[in-house]
Amino acid sequence: VVKWRVLNYYRSQMFVGGGVRAARNSGTLEGRMKKAVSNSMPGVFGRRQFLKGAGLAGLCAALPALPFLGGSANASNWRGLVGCVKPRADSSSLVEMIRLLPEGIGIVPVYLDFAYGTREELSNSYGNYEKNVAYLASQHCDLISIEGAPPFMILGRDGETKLVDGWKEKYKTDMFTSSQNQINVLKAMKIKSILGITAFGPDLNRSYAKYFEDSGVGVVAMEGIDVAFQSIPDVPSETIYSFIKEKFLKHSGAEAIYVLGSSLDVLRIVQI
Repeated sequence: VVKWRVLNYYRSQMFVGGGVRAARNSGTLEGRMKKAVSNSMPGVFGRRQFLKGAGLAGLCAALPALPFLGGSANASNWRGLVGCVKPRADSSSLVEMIRLLPEGIGIVPVYLDFAYGTREELSNSYGNYEKNVAYLASQHCDLISIEGAPPFMILGRDGETKLVDGWKEKYKTDMFTSSQNQINVLKAMKIKSILGITAFGPDLNRSYAKYFEDSGVGVVAMEGIDVAFQSIPDVPSETIYSFIKEKFLKHSGAEAIYVLGSSLDVLRIVQI
């Protein structure tokens, strides 16, 4: 089985480390951010439109090789079967992830239905997470990727570890959260300080920053884009890029830019 950690390490390098690698190849990261941005970004459009158009086409094209029904391994998922708990259905992140995977990995996606993104909602989500984890384990998944970092970040590093380790023991399946994986990636890349970008307010951002700091990663700032929770997938890539640039130039000392939230459309701007 190709371990999901390796695949997520590659994917996370694109998000967390892309700017750092590019900076090492052509001057400093700060120098790249200070360059003028192009007035337009061809091909950039909203994520909901992406899902309705090319995203759905890409997903349909992937279906024959990537079955979405659980079961024992067959010719199309010979590397292994991965369960994937997604926090929301209105995101193209599943399609984007499938495009990065090699052949032979089956995906079983399940969805939660976060509606508000408040601390209260996040804190009450663990029962729903466990129901989905139990279902994926019953489908004989080799590995379960538990996505949606905020609920686990507000638990704190120790609380998250205790909860996930308990699920591993109970359901006899290896699994990890996206936040655990992000820490692993940052440490593997020897990144000691980040600038965090989110779509949340100051209260939750303080909890997210503490999670990283308790995990040994410094946070120069955790800045939130001012957007309604339900509208996060609609934030244009140009807006996200401009916000990141502004905050990066404002705060010094970051070795990497960390973007929290798979609903934020950042994949296409990493190389800019």
